[in-house]
Amino acid sequence: MKLYRTQQGLVIKKEESLYPVKDQEWDGFLNDEQLYEKMLHITQSTSPEPGAAVWLKNELLAPVVSQEIWASGVTYNRSKVGRQEESKESGGKEFYAKVYDAERPELFFKATAHRTVGPGGKVNIRKDSTWDVPEPELTLVITSSGKIIGYTIGNDMSSRSIEGENPLYLPQAKTYDACAAVGPCVYVTREPLPASTGIQMTIIRHDNVVFEGNIEISEMKRTPQELVSFLYRECSFPHGSLLMTGTGIVPEKEFTLQQGDEIRITIEPIGTLVNFVR
Repeated sequence: MKLYRTQQGLVIKKEESLYPVKDQEWDGFLNDEQLYEKMLHITQSTSPEPGAAVWLKNELLAPVVSQEIWASGVTYNRSKVGRQEESKESGGKEFYAKVYDAERPELFFKATAHRTVGPGGKVNIRKDSTWDVPEPELTLVITSSGKIIGYTIGNDMSSRSIEGENPLYLPQAKTYDACAAVGPCVYVTREPLPASTGIQMTIIRHDNVVFEGNIEISEMKRTPQELVSFLYRECSFPHGSLLMTGTGIVPEKEFTLQQGDEIRITIEPIGTLVNFVR
């Protein structure tokens, strides 16, 4: 099942039927270890409303309100190589190899809802950066107790020129206004996504495809549960959290985003997240 946040309220999609969730706020509804069972009960005890299709077409919001968004780094080998390439001049090349092989993962704060856009929204590239890329990531939706209850799609916008100057500049390279996009929904399931789940990204410029890439989450070095266990060791999340799990799709160093670019990230069965560069 899929849970959408729209301007009109929450909507559950089960197969092709839509069920508006009445009198419920996002934070309280989402942060529930039994979310799947709660959504199933709603779909079994109420009638679908075909009219809610308009909400999904025109009024989707980012599936985040009070949740913090965190991110994981160097969880794919391609990401390790890309980070080494960008930081070799600054002497930080070996840091990323050490992180990739270490017991402790790289985790960093990414954004709040204030700095996050939803489906169709405009992500930002920093004016003081010369090399900028999107990073398509499977994103975990986690309760305050640390249980993974669902999945969404994340775009971890990154200023590689700033990060490459010095690894200590990571917060500036990663966190700024409109630095993240998530959506289009939360895919809620009892079972973890299979290792064969694919992530695909396409970037379109002036109606032409200028980049394409894909990878399976089986290429991740760390498991979702492992990442969550480190994130929740000494951090509390009263409303739950979202955790981007890293990227294995890294454009070559000759590529950088431009204003007006369209970024399409697809992870089935979640859907497709579409954003534009402002």
